[in-house]
Amino acid sequence: METRLINIGFGNIVSANRIVAIVSPESAPIKRIITEARQHGQLIDATYGRRTRAVIITDSEHVILSAVQPETVAHRLAARDQAVEANNA
Repeated sequence: METRLINIGFGNIVSANRIVAIVSPESAPIKRIITEARQHGQLIDATYGRRTRAVIITDSEHVILSAVQPETVAHRLAARDQAVEANNA
């Protein structure tokens, strides 16, 4: 299986194969997930001090905070998938 990488802002890159969800940090359940991840040492803050706009949850239960909008991360992921499919065709 090929490792695909996705840019989540400020030069930070995440393995696209490991992403389970990309969500907004506004709701109380997501804030709870962030707090629990911080307590368990599974939080990765990739915001560089900026406002958190996207929360990326991985299959290893790590939680990644990004300053990029969830829609932007999703579009980058979709564009990457289309490029891979085009190369395989």
